Amino acid sequence: MSIITLTTDYGLRDHFVGALKGKIISEFSEVNIIDISHDIDPFNILETSYIIGAAYSSFPKGTVHIIGVDSERNKENQHIAIQWNDHYFIGADNGVLSILTQKVVPQKMVSITIHDRLHNDATDLDVFVKVACHLAKGGLLNVIGKEITQLKPVTGLQATVTADHKAIKGHVIYIDHFGNVVTNISKKQFLDIAKGRPYEIVMKTKNIKTILPNYSAIATNENYSMKNYEGEKLAIFNEAGFLEIAVFRSNPSKVGSANSLLGLGYRDVVLIEFKN
Repeated sequence: MSIITLTTDYGLRDHFVGALKGKIISEFSEVNIIDISHDIDPFNILETSYIIGAAYSSFPKGTVHIIGVDSERNKENQHIAIQWNDHYFIGADNGVLSILTQKVVPQKMVSITIHDRLHNDATDLDVFVKVACHLAKGGLLNVIGKEITQLKPVTGLQATVTADHKAIKGHVIYIDHFGNVVTNISKKQFLDIAKGRPYEIVMKTKNIKTILPNYSAIATNENYSMKNYEGEKLAIFNEAGFLEIAVFRSNPSKVGSANSLLGLGYRDVVLIEFKN
């Protein structure tokens, strides 16, 4: 079973996603096409990297992932394909894959060189489709590109540790459908620095003193129903392994969320301060 996933900032109102799928099927009719997301904020590299990083491991090894965000080939961004953690990723060298490969060393990376083999009016996505179908059929990376050893350096926000190891400074990188706010502070980074010390999560308006194992763990009193805790702020490490700030059972369209009620937006600072 061959799988190609799609992650873009195209939205679903226009024809772009449907046309992209049509091109893939025309090239490889037996392939399975799976949508990861088409609602990425336009050109948002951090959000794209988070979504891909959170989703890719749910797919079988050998899956091919097309990343159609900031995908235009230009003097700053070449087209690349990499084999990483036994998956294949195709996109522009714009920082998305640099962020991912900070976690796991790539197995192989190539700069795509097939542009002159396609028709004169071929688009960037035509190139990605050709490469994706080649890989999904079992083709090799060195057939479609020249091997490279480095990607474009990451220019996006990164979580940092203070020199005295008394704080981790992170930023909001994603706000989900429920208005939950995801930061770029990873569980691994937290555990490496915390070493059992007490801590406090410092935000714009209200602080949080405990990171819970899951949302429902906020219900600490057996005498109260879960409904009594609705609207309470909390923090967890989500399935992707990043610190997430939430409002329990929030409904963004009716009662607000961590995004609106706590005043946390994209790129806002979130600190974890350690007490000793």
